[in-house]
Amino acid sequence: MTTLPTSTQKKLGLVIDLDTCVGCHACVISCKGWNTENYGAPLSDQDPYGANPTGTFLNRVHSYEVQPPNLKDGAQPAAQLIHFPKSCLHCDDAPCVTVCPTGASYKRSEDGIVLVNEQDCIGCGLCAWACPYGARELDADAGVMKKCTLCVDRIYNENLPEEDRQPACVRTCPSNARHFGDFADPESNVSILTRERGGFDLMPEQGTKPVNKYLPPRPKDVAPEFDVLAPYLEPIAADAKGFVGWLDKALNALPGGVN
Repeated sequence: MTTLPTSTQKKLGLVIDLDTCVGCHACVISCKGWNTENYGAPLSDQDPYGANPTGTFLNRVHSYEVQPPNLKDGAQPAAQLIHFPKSCLHCDDAPCVTVCPTGASYKRSEDGIVLVNEQDCIGCGLCAWACPYGARELDADAGVMKKCTLCVDRIYNENLPEEDRQPACVRTCPSNARHFGDFADPESNVSILTRERGGFDLMPEQGTKPVNKYLPPRPKDVAPEFDVLAPYLEPIAADAKGFVGWLDKALNALPGGVN
């Protein structure tokens, strides 16, 4: 079994803003595309156009309807739809690593990324059982476990423009809900976001010390109810003048005209 490093030089990970995620699944598609069409290990699909399609995805988005707490005046706000992206959280105390019988799962000491050596993986599924977040997936075609790699083949690839050296999900997010950086640096973008927005761990009671953080949704403003058409239905003038006034009088003078 694999042992975890006592410390890592960097702590690379993601900050996911639940306030701005719109649930578009662009991160899911870009992750699937990069890992299937480019340098990553292919992510297979089974019966993709049939009645029961299944496949391997390293990132998924779940949607939940939640009820915010009552306001100060006791009023109950409307329920909110929260989109919740989920992938490997690259935990400091990763149980998927320590439970692996062949040492295929490991955590890198240089940057803290949790990876799988597919040549050593026997597809036993113990890491999937050990992960409390359901972030491990068995590729049915390859017969090995696969997971988010933080696009390790992108972030260190000097052949890519600098702006592209970040995970595919971060690069493609249209609402800027995903952020990538080094949590070991207190002045990094992810550290500042976590500190200023109250970033939190997912299921901290599990004791896995996840590196990835989530930013909570902001309270929604309650706007007073109003009729959006009201300004357009109000009369512009009480007494018409000029040509319009003459026309109004002329029409009223006709038989059946309204005075």
